[in-house]
Amino acid sequence: MTVKRILVVDNEQYIQEVAKICLETLAGWEVLTASSGKEGIIQAETYQPDAILLDVMMPDMDGLTTFEKLQANPATKAIPVILLTAKIQASDRQRYAQMGIKTAIAKPFQPLELASQVATVLGWSWEK
Repeated sequence: MTVKRILVVDNEQYIQEVAKICLETLAGWEVLTASSGKEGIIQAETYQPDAILLDVMMPDMDGLTTFEKLQANPATKAIPVILLTAKIQASDRQRYAQMGIKTAIAKPFQPLELASQVATVLGWSWEK
């Protein structure tokens, strides 16, 4: 079985580290990180992750703009995106779904539940 590769795009170093530790330790996935939308797009093109966890509120290029650019690129269009966001009202969820985003996970997220949340949304088995 091949190891899943996840790209975490968040401008907060702490969030990157917590997500990386949890996903690597609990699910055994390979985790890449990026600190900006622009860096995330480059990482996604280069490494072709199995999924992207994307922060919505980032300086320079926000998560929704980053998602649109990923969707416009044939090399990254098929990669499923899950938002990490504090903006998670029902109207936001509906808009995200219409855009083609898999789901949104509320920040602050529960570190010990992150792997199972991602696996459930994407239909992956994650027990080591």
